[in-house]
Amino acid sequence: MTIRRKLFLAMAAIIVAMSVVFILLTQFVVKATLEHIRIADRTYEIDSLSKLFTDYYRKSGGTWENVQQAPAIKKRDHESPADTSYLLMSTEQKPLYQRGTADVEQITKLGIRTPLQLNGKTIALMYYHDPEVANLSIIQLGIGSSVSVLLLASSIVFTILSLLAAYWLSKRLTKPIRLLIPAIKSLGKGEFGIQAPIISKDEYATVARAFNDMSQQLQRAEDVRRNFVADVAHELRTPITILRGKLDLVQQSGRSIDPEMLLPLQDELIRLTRLVDDLYQLSLAEAKKLSIERKPTNVSPLLQRVIDRVSGDAQSKQIQIELDMETLSPTILIDPNRMTQVFMNLVINAVRYTRPGGSVTITVEYVPVHTGSADMLRVTVADTGPGIDAEHLPFIFNRFYRTDAARTRNSGGMGLGLAIAKEFVLAHNGTIEVESRFGQGTTFIIQLPITAE
Repeated sequence: MTIRRKLFLAMAAIIVAMSVVFILLTQFVVKATLEHIRIADRTYEIDSLSKLFTDYYRKSGGTWENVQQAPAIKKRDHESPADTSYLLMSTEQKPLYQRGTADVEQITKLGIRTPLQLNGKTIALMYYHDPEVANLSIIQLGIGSSVSVLLLASSIVFTILSLLAAYWLSKRLTKPIRLLIPAIKSLGKGEFGIQAPIISKDEYATVARAFNDMSQQLQRAEDVRRNFVADVAHELRTPITILRGKLDLVQQSGRSIDPEMLLPLQDELIRLTRLVDDLYQLSLAEAKKLSIERKPTNVSPLLQRVIDRVSGDAQSKQIQIELDMETLSPTILIDPNRMTQVFMNLVINAVRYTRPGGSVTITVEYVPVHTGSADMLRVTVADTGPGIDAEHLPFIFNRFYRTDAARTRNSGGMGLGLAIAKEFVLAHNGTIEVESRFGQGTTFIIQLPITAE
């Protein structure tokens, strides 16, 4: 059963139950009210007649025989008004005594009914009738019947209108879900990126937006997976092709291999080894299984060693590398080997893409935090290179991402360095960001906590 039908049936049951309860309560209140309305008071007359009939029953030994000939009762008949009628009936509803012009049906339906009791036992039923009492009874019956008819008619109309409103409401309330179901089915079939329409601003809209975000994330994850497989295959294909071509050439030559012919093979093997090692480290970092050996490390000599290792390439391009220490005690708890790899990657990239005669500036500064978190040490690597287009900045830390798709591997690397740097920094509970404007250089900003969290 659908939610729409369940919701409609639930509201319909509530509406019908409320209508029935309303009718019953109204009938009970109206009936009780009408029964207690006394326009004509006949208490004296009824009590007098009741006493006469009860005395006769007691004196006659508990029988109603010859009650029609009782002198006291006949005397009372002559004293009563001519338009007054009363009727005595046994407990089995058999007439025992009747006086007046009204018939039995009129007296029982419109008269005042009074049970006669003796010693706690009902011995007969007496009905008192006169025109005023009859008119009151007619009014009471008319009001009761009219109220019943009006209640029944109004309840039917109310129930029908309420059911129509419930049907419309259930249809409207479940419409967002019905629109979401096809998108869910499509997503289950592998159509990642499918979007559900958002037609409201309530909780249904929140669910639809969450579904759309999830679908987009699945689409991005699927794109990353496909691109990753394609990129790995692409990166492996070139060195493997080179190795295969060299080996085929050696086999076809039929002569001994000169040592210098093995150098290109060794270079490609080194490239393959580096690619596999980078992928392994990246996978460990992304799975949060990378081993981090933190120890107090002075950042100044660590960065100086990084500068010394790239100084040769910098000097060949006449690039000046500056280390600006704005804090006197840059000692933090880090894994020096992992962070050396991070800084090395950033500085090598800065030197690689900086034009001859440019500069690379490394700045170290202390950043106090006043929100209860650990204080941070900020390291920035800024170059005067060509910069990066804004459209590439959100993806710069993705695996195998290159801002220039036509760039060769010899000049641009494999596109894993920044992805590894990001994961290493995150493993230290730090952050890494990039700021760049095309034609004005690029700045990488790393912030590391002073103490391990």
